[in-house]
Amino acid sequence: MAIEINRITQVNKAALRLPNQPFKRFGTLLVTRTETGWHHQEQLSDQTFEQTFPEENYQLSAIDAAGFALGAFEGSRCVALATFEYDFHFNRYLYLADLKVDPPFRRQGIAANLLNAAEPLAKAHHKRGLCTIAQGSNLGANRFYLAAGFHIGGLNTNDYRFTSQEGDTDIYYYRDF
Repeated sequence: MAIEINRITQVNKAALRLPNQPFKRFGTLLVTRTETGWHHQEQLSDQTFEQTFPEENYQLSAIDAAGFALGAFEGSRCVALATFEYDFHFNRYLYLADLKVDPPFRRQGIAANLLNAAEPLAKAHHKRGLCTIAQGSNLGANRFYLAAGFHIGGLNTNDYRFTSQEGDTDIYYYRDF
């Protein structure tokens, strides 16, 4: 069956309940900046483990107030979800706040299709590209964003201070239209 990308509305808002699924943690993207720009290298972990993010409990009214959501559907079943915010920063980028794909549907181009489907909606709101954030320790996500045409535009080393994830980083990604 074909996958169809649709905006989340009152008709299909049950898609916002797509549960978070485990993903593999198997390495870190190490980011540095020199006078020639941003550079990165991968550091694979000795051990692989799975992590699952907490559920978000999305409400359509809040999603629509900040931006919009897109779902990837196989028939009536939502198999992937992306949420976007128009005014994340003062910049001209549409912020990808969340992206998740059911495990059996991963690595089929669905996440990239969701990002591509957001482009005309972003342009209609005078946005010039997409931006998002990935944890440095989520090598799979970092690989995806780099392969999807994003470039590194920043590194935050303080977000996880005083937490159980101290030492982790946030990598800021940008993709221009």
